Amino acid sequence: MLICPLVSIAQQKPSLPQQFAAIAKASKGTVGVSVLVLENGEKAGLNNNRQFPMQSVYKFPIAMAVLQQVDQGKLQLQQPVKVLPSDYIPPSGHSPLRDKYPAGNVDVSVAELLRYNVAESDGSACDVLLRLIGGTKVADRYVHSLGIKDMAIALTEQVQVPNEPMQYQNWSTPDAMTALFKKFYTGHVLSDSSYNFLLDLLVNSGPGARRLKAQLPKGTVVAHKTGTSGTDNGLTRATNDAGIITLPNGQHMVISVFVKDSYADQETREKVIADIAKAAWDHFVH
Repeated sequence: MLICPLVSIAQQKPSLPQQFAAIAKASKGTVGVSVLVLENGEKAGLNNNRQFPMQSVYKFPIAMAVLQQVDQGKLQLQQPVKVLPSDYIPPSGHSPLRDKYPAGNVDVSVAELLRYNVAESDGSACDVLLRLIGGTKVADRYVHSLGIKDMAIALTEQVQVPNEPMQYQNWSTPDAMTALFKKFYTGHVLSDSSYNFLLDLLVNSGPGARRLKAQLPKGTVVAHKTGTSGTDNGLTRATNDAGIITLPNGQHMVISVFVKDSYADQETREKVIADIAKAAWDHFVH
């Protein structure tokens, strides 16, 4: 008779946070996760209130801050902006815009800068947009005005790229990033046209094929933004992906996964993110 309870305990599936913790071990670092199903409020997390460096995930809230100024009439999507050589981030940083126009002094529309910033994770475009809206403090204040407190936008890409240890100043908790995606998706904080414009950029974002979406069924809609630091003597300070996954039943799962201070290789770090997304998918897709 004593055997029966032991058998039933052994057959119980680990909770979602337990699954996250088991997957996270492979990262040889610290993993933060925040998951929320928007329609029913179900949630799960791991280290979800700890601070993690955002890296390029911060280009999502910066894009929201730009589009707020578009909605206010301060900027226009088709407005040309002179991109100066001084706007370009160092060669070690990712910037298709810099690579396309190495001499600078070219006019690029706000809409195209947003596309570079979000869909291509272009650091130079990000800094031009920050210059346009009035700097990192303006983006930071905007995020806080939405009620998102546990997030800080402090440094431009020009400062962050060559100074790896400084990136921790651009931080978020997983819960705060998930809350921002919820606010974006359900809070009507942007006009319909601005919302649809940014959502399309997030869905068609190029980077991150091996992260959140890697193990999900083909055709799954994932509106997301990645972030990745450099690797310094085997230490990678940030490997991130956060966004909104459309479930088969039409519900929406917001998920933010941050991997910090990891000594694992890129394939392993990305697989940790993919495995966590798949575990959450399997849990919420009944």
